[in-house]
Amino acid sequence: MLRPWDLRITLDREAAQPAYLQIAHAIMDGIKRGRLAPGSALPGTRELAALVAVNRKTVQQCYEELLAQGWLTAEPKRGTFVSAALPVVEEVQAPPALAPAAAGFSLRRAAPNLPYAAPARGALVFDDGAPDTRLMPAPLVARAWRRALLEASHRNLLGYGDPRGLLRLREAVAGMLNSDRGLNVTAENICITRGSQMAIYLASRLLVHPGDHAAIEALSYPPARAAFSAAGAAIVAVGLDEQGLCIDELEAACRATKIRAVYVTPHHQFPTTVTLPPDRRIKLLALAEEYKFVIVEDDYDHEFHFAHRPVLPLASAQNWERLLYIGSLSKLLSPSLRIGYLVGAADVIARAGAEIMMIDRQGDPATEAAAAGLMRDGVLKSHTRKVLRHYEARRTCLAEALRTGLGASASFAVPQGGLALWVNFAPGTRLAPAALAARKIGVTPGLAFATNGHRTNGARLGFGSMNEAELREAVSRLAAALAAG
Repeated sequence: MLRPWDLRITLDREAAQPAYLQIAHAIMDGIKRGRLAPGSALPGTRELAALVAVNRKTVQQCYEELLAQGWLTAEPKRGTFVSAALPVVEEVQAPPALAPAAAGFSLRRAAPNLPYAAPARGALVFDDGAPDTRLMPAPLVARAWRRALLEASHRNLLGYGDPRGLLRLREAVAGMLNSDRGLNVTAENICITRGSQMAIYLASRLLVHPGDHAAIEALSYPPARAAFSAAGAAIVAVGLDEQGLCIDELEAACRATKIRAVYVTPHHQFPTTVTLPPDRRIKLLALAEEYKFVIVEDDYDHEFHFAHRPVLPLASAQNWERLLYIGSLSKLLSPSLRIGYLVGAADVIARAGAEIMMIDRQGDPATEAAAAGLMRDGVLKSHTRKVLRHYEARRTCLAEALRTGLGASASFAVPQGGLALWVNFAPGTRLAPAALAARKIGVTPGLAFATNGHRTNGARLGFGSMNEAELREAVSRLAAALAAG
């Protein structure tokens, strides 16, 4: 039988992709390029196995896959053929490899400048304030998740549901916010998200039209800036001082241009950790009324406060015409659980659900039910009390290690809460990437948090994810890197 195409298939023996799929893709590529016309006969399984130097069963598996997908047809006693139902394609040569920037279509916008590099093996990293997942009560979480999964399966509740999140969890979050944070909300005011970043993204999509202005602190959370920029906002940087957001500067910006949204982190300003004092909170709320902007309050680590009870959020003022509130359960348990929430007026939250329908459809019912169970049974509250003791000890450890190891080259104030310290380095001190990498110590320089070119010679040093021995070693490495830089 005429074989119109000399099957030259080279397998990558080191590839993760199975051999039968590599052969299948080579045949599909030949069909799409016109080298194998509809109706063309393919070699028998023994012949092709010998040509490619694989087991015959591998070729049989390949043909079965292509038959199932409709690329091939099989005729008893005749052989295997390219499906006659496929369109005829003139033979084309494989195009030259394209550099990523030259690939065939134009991306809509430049990529957000949010690089991620996995830490080197053996490195210690001062992150931006992540929790220590080793402290998570894994057996209790696993038991709650297993119970939730089995219950949801038995009750046929693992299908599509409310895009705002599981009602049981929204009710539990509303109860927590009412009792612990002075809000007065119901489940209708809550939208569950895959972490606080998704809530920030939703807020930006709900509030901002291209060309609108959004005010953000001069040092702020980079993914929040990126979210508002991606929504089309022009970013207005507002200055900071030792008490946090400069309200007078924000007012001046409002007089100069129409501000649509103001993104703030008043409980523990990100990245400097400062708590916004009551007088500035009152003025901020008054400015929102006067200039008709919406405050997006990111209360990303409300539970982590050591000196006294956490300060009530701006959202406790209950003015939902001028407020959206964002929080997270991820830092209490593990970022990998991906549970955050957006709080606002019921009609706004309904619209947030509609936005989610386009990007996520719904969350994870089993995980959300497990989180609701942990809240209902008091596990989350008990765990919070336990980890607070650990984190307070680590804060003290890092402060002492910095005073001893860095001396006059660094200054900082010990924050009342949170999982990080903001350190200002003396003039001339450099966080040289090469020196840091050589000593396997990770630090994000303060410029990464800067909005619109704001200058700083500081760094946010997270202490939550390292134990005390690791913190002392990390400071020792940092001191060596600064001395070499």
